Amino acid sequence: MDGHNPAPGTWKLQDAKARFSALVREAQRHGPQRVTVHGRDAVVVLSAEDYARLTTPRRSLFELMQTSPLRDLDIEFGEPGPRLPVRDAEL
Repeated sequence: MDGHNPAPGTWKLQDAKARFSALVREAQRHGPQRVTVHGRDAVVVLSAEDYARLTTPRRSLFELMQTSPLRDLDIEFGEPGPRLPVRDAEL
């Protein structure tokens, strides 16, 4: 190759080292950037925003329900509603 990046968003290690500021700008503007060593993915450079989104713990369904404004709603399950007629169908 002639020293250019192998593919958009992919950097050879020597290019990433020589153009680190550009690598960081690309990660901030266009998303994760892969850095390769000997043609294989070695690391991925992410913007701080992307990293925070990936590492922020997600809340479980139980936790979401516990914080719901409807959590204290008293629901009573009584008799089921009216049964609808059922008809035979040919299969």
